[in-house]
Amino acid sequence: MYIRHTDEADIPQIMKIYESARSFMAKEGNPDQWGADNWPPESLIRSDIVKNKSYVCISEKDDRVIGTFYFDFGPEPEPDYRTITDGSWLSALPYGVVHRIASDRSERGIGTFCIRWAINRSGGHLRIDTHDANRPMRSLLSKLGFSERGGVMIGSNKPRIAYEITVASFTFS
Repeated sequence: MYIRHTDEADIPQIMKIYESARSFMAKEGNPDQWGADNWPPESLIRSDIVKNKSYVCISEKDDRVIGTFYFDFGPEPEPDYRTITDGSWLSALPYGVVHRIASDRSERGIGTFCIRWAINRSGGHLRIDTHDANRPMRSLLSKLGFSERGGVMIGSNKPRIAYEITVASFTFS
């Protein structure tokens, strides 16, 4: 597997991945994440591409898009993380953020590979949030060493559980 920036030709496959992810999450008891409003819309993916914040995971077996996610890094790549309730962040240093991560589940470890790539790109400091009911993602984050930090509101009314990892010298190739 390898990661590259998304290009417009990837959009049809990305939208299929999100459609499949919505169905998977509903079967896993999490119908509200992305399902209620067919999130994310194609227009958002196109905007992420223009900003160079959209990435795809490619299978080395057949050079096919098998995963997708949003990644940014900086002093404050996610303004909604300014306020955290029932907890606190581990560090105020610049951090990376991952949003909208999904895979086609055709190969084992796609999510792990993408998140480790993001940890490496963020110098070992990454934040991510998810729905309370997203058990697969919460389990993966725990397995990768993230700690649950508290609650954040994404947008005006979307409560999420916030996770963070700080690794002094994380390297992953």
